[in-house]
Amino acid sequence: MASTTSYKDRNLIAVIGDEDSITGLLLAGIGHVGDNQKKNFLVVDSKTPVATIESSFQDYTERNDIAILLINQHIAEKIRPTIDKYNQAFPALVEIPSKDHPYGAFISFFQLIVSSLPILS
Repeated sequence: MASTTSYKDRNLIAVIGDEDSITGLLLAGIGHVGDNQKKNFLVVDSKTPVATIESSFQDYTERNDIAILLINQHIAEKIRPTIDKYNQAFPALVEIPSKDHPYGAFISFFQLIVSSLPILS
């Protein structure tokens, strides 16, 4: 088991998300560009190749300065097999909703409630 001192330099939050999510988080102060011009965020739109998303995910999960990796849930679905294989404690992986894509757990709950209601005729 690794000692906790190996995690002392993990002080950044990385984000893979849509433009609105990234903008809000950057305004909150999480943006960082290192000396080697490596950013801790990736803006994903409909034209972003899945390979780019997977590459950034691999890069962020292998970096020693990232403690938490946030990813929009609808983007995580694009690389679900890679996400499901990830089992490390650091960086912690957190899927977040976006403005245009509600959180999946809420949708599942809502569908369950609606499907259990009797149809009124």
